[in-house]
Amino acid sequence: MTDRQQRADARRNHGRILEVARIVVEEQGTQASLRDIARRAEVGMGTLYRHFPTREALLEALLRQRFDHLAARAGELAGGGDPHAALLEWLREFVDGAAAYRGLSASMMTTIGDESSPLHASCAAMREAAGRLLRRAQDDGRIRPDVTRIDLFALVNAVGWIAEQAPSLAARRDHLFSLVMDGLAADGVSGPGRRPED
Repeated sequence: MTDRQQRADARRNHGRILEVARIVVEEQGTQASLRDIARRAEVGMGTLYRHFPTREALLEALLRQRFDHLAARAGELAGGGDPHAALLEWLREFVDGAAAYRGLSASMMTTIGDESSPLHASCAAMREAAGRLLRRAQDDGRIRPDVTRIDLFALVNAVGWIAEQAPSLAARRDHLFSLVMDGLAADGVSGPGRRPED
């Protein structure tokens, strides 16, 4: 096998492992079985460990992929249309992803303040992109002006975290999300308000 074929094979294995890991983590959470991931990806444990030496490395790659996707989605949604609907659609996708990637909420909140985290840059880019959606909705008068990006992520992460910690509340996730959005609405806010610094 030539070097080029080996590199192509390695890229395929890397992509396949990530694809399968995403499914298994959705099913089992962040403590998903690495052996199960390798079996379903049809690679040996040695191949999995060559690409991802630790569970943390695999989870970081999955979360980075997720954060990058969410940043790109925010950019797409910011391109036009109803600013409030765009923010709502993005936040729903974020919350749905947090439910699928059990453990995402805690991982994301950890990376917010940790600049040494390998996920910090991807997480920061996602937060910046979401912040632009938030500002558009605020400028449109639909979201209260005193809400910051940090407020927004703290609240939607709380919805995801509650559903993770109390499975009995998971069925009420959409209702809890609606309550958060009602609280963010500009309706009924007295005075013009002031947008604080994030």
